[in-house]
Amino acid sequence: QGTDESNIDKIAENATMRRSSGPIVRAATDTEKKDRAMHHLYARKATEWLTVRDFEDTKTCIESLREEGYQIWATDLGQEASCLTEDGIRQHLGGGTYDGKLIPNKVAIVFGTEAVGCTTEMLNAADLRVYLPLRGFADSLNLSVATALVVHQMFVLDPSLEGAMTEEERRELRQAWYAKLASQRLLSSADKKRRGKLTAYLERCAEIEKKMKAGEVIYKEERVKWSKMDAKRAELNAIEEKLAADSKKAVKELVDNPPSPITDMRRADEHRICFVGKNTKKASPWQDMPATRKIAVTKYATAAFFRERVATNEEKKD
Repeated sequence: QGTDESNIDKIAENATMRRSSGPIVRAATDTEKKDRAMHHLYARKATEWLTVRDFEDTKTCIESLREEGYQIWATDLGQEASCLTEDGIRQHLGGGTYDGKLIPNKVAIVFGTEAVGCTTEMLNAADLRVYLPLRGFADSLNLSVATALVVHQMFVLDPSLEGAMTEEERRELRQAWYAKLASQRLLSSADKKRRGKLTAYLERCAEIEKKMKAGEVIYKEERVKWSKMDAKRAELNAIEEKLAADSKKAVKELVDNPPSPITDMRRADEHRICFVGKNTKKASPWQDMPATRKIAVTKYATAAFFRERVATNEEKKD
């Protein structure tokens, strides 16, 4: 789902936010609802940076993992589970390791639903059932938090963990992801607006076409709009095709010579930003904080940087 105004307004309309302070409850303002809707849409875009494989059923998934040489670790709160710590893993292995390491070279971590966890079929197939070491009174976490903590714990157990990918697989992933990053910078504001309008136009045409197939009444203006659908689709395709080609040109050298992975998560001041309103940034105590000063970024992340790389590669081609 895109972040166009129509989507934001739809989410805001359905929002039932409430802010509470003691016994007084007030409804959130329209601005607050819209801000929350914006955040909701940004958060959903996190899936763009995942490689997703679908399986018809659990049995097929297990068979595929076995064929590819993966160990299966299933998260579980049952008595057969081992604590996801060095002591827990060593105890499971009888004091041993996986070729000198605590984590297998290829391992698939399985998470079940929040309500009931992993299926019996998956638990029976698992080489190891694991649970997180917790403190306090809560005996479980919601799925997203548990997933993040388990992945983090894996790196705590083995800081050298990098994933079992071939160099060619890594290159293919860089090609796809770097190009996607560049594509977010290359379009001008006018192009983005035009693409958004074309997308909305085609969505409306699809609704009209659905009505036509259902034998519903189609008004003259709807038929006129629908008649231009092919031309609008061609225009949108042309924008997308040029963007895809330019994105590949922009990251060509970076794909073969990638920057070093981030090992220190502390950020330079020029990379620190926050998603708050302009007036909030000016207000004390936000004023002059690194994240609110809006230091100009002049390298690697700007539209100018990627556009210059496109132009350079086109000159080399000529």
